[in-house]
Amino acid sequence: MTVIVLLVATLAFRLLGVLGVGRFGGWRVSAAHGLAVMLVMTASAHFVPAGVTFMPNHADMLAMVPPFVPLPALMVYLTGVLELAGAAGLVLAGTRRAAGVCLAVLFVLLLPANIYAAVADVAFAGGTATPLWERIPEQVLYIGIAVWAAAGERERARV
Repeated sequence: MTVIVLLVATLAFRLLGVLGVGRFGGWRVSAAHGLAVMLVMTASAHFVPAGVTFMPNHADMLAMVPPFVPLPALMVYLTGVLELAGAAGLVLAGTRRAAGVCLAVLFVLLLPANIYAAVADVAFAGGTATPLWERIPEQVLYIGIAVWAAAGERERARV
């Protein structure tokens, strides 16, 4: 679902660029904004009460924290805040580079939780667990887009 949100949002922003909205004149900026939309969606799950079942919630996020991570509830809230901060950073041209780099690092740090969730068969919102073969490429995609967005700001600074 998150990849679909990322792709649809990216395409929508790029379409706005084609229609003349200068901010979305390129794929890199459109993808950065698409990633920001996806992050707002995923970050929201970190704060949703456990009784909500139509989407992933705080309890689902807590279940995917590996046992070796201290203060799991705090880490769930912290990662949600970091995802929201990263999303805000991606949409602001002046902070896009730093946000992209920081998000790439965050996605790498979240990889053990995604691996644990797949191996421990952690399901979200009453659905089935996402298999490892799907989770790893998704994380690589998110890392790649974050790095690509960050590199775009470096290129602009050279010009």
